[in-house]
Amino acid sequence: VQLQASGGGLVETGGSLRLSCAASGLVFSTYFMGWFRQAPGKEREFVTAISRSGRRTDHADSVKGRFTISRDNAKNTVYLQMNSLKPEDTAVYYCAANRIGTDRRWSEYGFWGQGTQVTVSS
Repeated sequence: VQLQASGGGLVETGGSLRLSCAASGLVFSTYFMGWFRQAPGKEREFVTAISRSGRRTDHADSVKGRFTISRDNAKNTVYLQMNSLKPEDTAVYYCAANRIGTDRRWSEYGFWGQGTQVTVSS
């Protein structure tokens, strides 16, 4: 199983980025997908998750209204559209897969991507 995250970069406050996570080696449509992030010196935290069909999503309060998760099962890819970015969004963003649900606990995810750096300048 491989999850390849991409799309990170440096952006100014208020800007936007779109992260992608391409999956291989698994039946993508049978997995719930999530995004987590980890800033230096901080614990990994839940950002958002999406159901297998894409009809259900869950977002952390800190990103609600600014970030949107979506997926394309035909392309085995999950996306994270990030708008109105803030300096506190600066972190390494990880995509992850599990077969349980749109869980907020990182320990419930069995497969992880390598992470992509997002830096928001003030």
